[in-house]
Amino acid sequence: MRLYLRGVTADHDIFDRPLLRRRRDRAAADAARHEFLLARVADDMEERLMLARRRLPLALSLGAHHGLLGRRLGCVAGVETVIEAESSAGLLAQCGGLRVRADDEMLPFRDQSLDLVVSGLSLHLVNDLPGALVQIRRALKPDGLMLAWVLGGATLWQLRGALLAAEEEMEGGASPRVAPFADVRDYGALLQRAKFALPVVDADTVTVTYADPLALMREIRAMGAANALRARRRTPLRRATLMRALKIYADRFALPDGRVPATFEIITLTGWAPHESQQQPLQPGSARMRLADALGTTEVPTGDKAEPAKRDR
Repeated sequence: MRLYLRGVTADHDIFDRPLLRRRRDRAAADAARHEFLLARVADDMEERLMLARRRLPLALSLGAHHGLLGRRLGCVAGVETVIEAESSAGLLAQCGGLRVRADDEMLPFRDQSLDLVVSGLSLHLVNDLPGALVQIRRALKPDGLMLAWVLGGATLWQLRGALLAAEEEMEGGASPRVAPFADVRDYGALLQRAKFALPVVDADTVTVTYADPLALMREIRAMGAANALRARRRTPLRRATLMRALKIYADRFALPDGRVPATFEIITLTGWAPHESQQQPLQPGSARMRLADALGTTEVPTGDKAEPAKRDR
């Protein structure tokens, strides 16, 4: 995954991970009050695992936050043991059961040791996502399952636009204030690159309303999710610029009742560790029916002029 920040191409070290960990430590005490996105992920996780109807005895919650996904995993049929891995000591202390303090980018698990790995809203903040996905795939037993939820590129587009417009107007330039997350196609390519079998990527857009843009910013900080880009401007946003950003946000996006919307795009990544029992793609030329017959049209060799297709009405 390649991101472009302030004219600089960066393949690694995009996020200040130590800063992110410190912020998550500070936010740990009130984490349960700001878990609405994670709760939505937990509901989706339970539904997907119920539909899978698989026995997955040993499960890992990677980037466990304050343990919400781990607690839900413990109630899923077929899951017997849950390990929770989290880099923030403050958050990890709120998890139950088996716990390990570990970074998402450095998994302390041997190859082919886990049946299931879930990750809720954590992997989009790693610097080496391809490497993290490869580690997850290696840690899974053959035919083991990964389910990961990450934020997509449409997340907080209103806030990003308002801040960029305000800085450009007030200061003659702009700096990255909201992380530029990847989109569905990028994540799909990364699953294939990590050699997951049967990769699937889908997206869900969640719109939340706040009394004003400042309330949204306060919640982002309370989640421990404020700007952690290494390319961020190190000086605080000037008050005049902040006030202008708040006005731009309200002018462009306020609803009739005065509240403002904020968009969160949640992308779900599904992949399986390869196994011989899994469905395999057909070999080229092995199809039993011609595409032209399936479409009810006439096959025309390349370079010849096609006749208009005729259909019975």
